[in-house]
Amino acid sequence: MWVETFTGLRMDQFGRLLKAVRERGGEGCGWGRPWWLPLAERVLLVAVYYRTNLTMRQLAPLFGVSPATVYRVIQRLGPLLALEPARPPADAAERLWIVDGTLVPVRDRTVGASSRNYRFSANVQVIVDAESRLVVATARPVPGNTADAKAWRDSGLAAHCEGVTVLGDGAYINAGLIVPHRKRAGRPLLKGEEEDNAQHRKVRARVERTFSRMKNYRILRDCRQRGNGLHHAVQAVARMHNLTLAA
Repeated sequence: MWVETFTGLRMDQFGRLLKAVRERGGEGCGWGRPWWLPLAERVLLVAVYYRTNLTMRQLAPLFGVSPATVYRVIQRLGPLLALEPARPPADAAERLWIVDGTLVPVRDRTVGASSRNYRFSANVQVIVDAESRLVVATARPVPGNTADAKAWRDSGLAAHCEGVTVLGDGAYINAGLIVPHRKRAGRPLLKGEEEDNAQHRKVRARVERTFSRMKNYRILRDCRQRGNGLHHAVQAVARMHNLTLAA
């Protein structure tokens, strides 16, 4: 009941997440004294934290531990929940991926910047498979006032897209992606170009719906983590999002 209510994952999906963390060495304490909680409860704690964005003082009594232990668990296991970037499949030429950036409000002034949503935010680039809507890869956050095209070039995600057609919106002009036709002064779009743009918008909307589902994990609505905390949170949320879509 706890798993499905507080993480959005079915028990079989949570089991796969737990297995991945165990294979990455989650059983060990890493540093400090041995854990009071078993691994399954520690993974549950991290998933609940990302899903609800409760403070560590609020999570501590739910799991019968101290706020300091909650902090240690999140710092230790958060990176182990990360999504593994997918490599281009064998039928890469027939696949279509979509890239877009989303703004995540942050408290860490070294990660975020004042951006167009009038908050201190970070820009996170995400690649989504157009057919399955699975997250393929995510980039490290950059300040929210960074243009999407620059964030894409600096992210290194292009290396994961060799041989795959990648779709982007108008912000990715001259970035090597498939973008909509631009309307220029004194030159209206041709009928065929308008139809192409309509189809482009229809397909690209899938990445927006993916962002909407990912932001059901409230950590992406107001991230209080510092340093690499947002990066680990985005990757963990992407992995849990993929698990919810898995058959």
